[in-house]
Amino acid sequence: MPQDRIPQDLDRNVALELVRVTEAAAMAAGRWVGRGDKEGGDGAAVDAMRKLINSIQMRGVVVIGEGEKDNAPMLFNGEQVGDGTGPEVDVAVDPIDGTTLMSKGMPNAIAVLAVAERGAMFDPSAVFYMEKLAVGIDCAHVIDINAGVTENLRRIAKVKNSGISDVTVCILDRPRHEDLVREVRQAGARIRFISDGDIAGAISAASEQSDVDVLVGIGGTPEGITAACALKCMGGAMQAKLWPRDEAEREKAIAAGHDLDRVLTTDDLVTGDNCFFVATGITTGDLLKGVRYRAGGAYTQSIVMRSKSGTIRVIDSYHRLEKLALYSAVDFDGRPLAELA
Repeated sequence: MPQDRIPQDLDRNVALELVRVTEAAAMAAGRWVGRGDKEGGDGAAVDAMRKLINSIQMRGVVVIGEGEKDNAPMLFNGEQVGDGTGPEVDVAVDPIDGTTLMSKGMPNAIAVLAVAERGAMFDPSAVFYMEKLAVGIDCAHVIDINAGVTENLRRIAKVKNSGISDVTVCILDRPRHEDLVREVRQAGARIRFISDGDIAGAISAASEQSDVDVLVGIGGTPEGITAACALKCMGGAMQAKLWPRDEAEREKAIAAGHDLDRVLTTDDLVTGDNCFFVATGITTGDLLKGVRYRAGGAYTQSIVMRSKSGTIRVIDSYHRLEKLALYSAVDFDGRPLAELA
């Protein structure tokens, strides 16, 4: 008879194993930057990520997968990852946060992976979007998503000993945010629009080095939960409310037991205090440098965070090109294999 499994804690050494996964995804996607092919780049990143993540000592289950919302290739929800040994964990993956940014060669595309203890990550069921409000550690105690954006801007400005005109707000550039943008402008705050990649946007709002003070607006639920892992490591805060797109999605959410008026905090989105967040730059942006190819090799920059210790590391790496071919079905001379067939 099989022996009972003894629960194992997430070891701090797993951080360097996880960053190898996002490095591989970023380098695979890096050859697709500017090609205008979102699916091709995402597929390359997924292939690379899947191969390396299955070498890590963990019994992981993908609870936040990329693809279902965007109809892209994916590491699907429920997929088992890891080598089948080690701790039981929840895994959130986003092989490319900002596929449009990658395909157009625009800044801030990153490869992302987050890991937490089993059962720690919020299950959004079939609700693909949420209303979000994210800030850094200094303002974590003053925000209230139900108070409205103007009141939150006033509170943030007060904490920072400044006026609202000095506050910079990060917002996804979407038609659904027309009223939000109008209110922010009427309040007098500055806006930094992003076309994609609100995981990086949330991290920027929580970073002391960034000139962004707060992220607001409606974005993907998977991205929100993944960003919450990073904010937990950084001491920042997120508040969110599920945002069904239509009546059918609303009914599914209610049937799944969700209270659509409930304010979800960082601790609701990721419970406990032992999670990791790692990301590697694909294109250079505010958070990380993108992949840079040179003769015989490539340079990457990654960020690694652990909530238990509060440690944040930035890792600059050099990779030999002949090794990269092991990570993905991509020709690292620059052409997808499909072109060589």
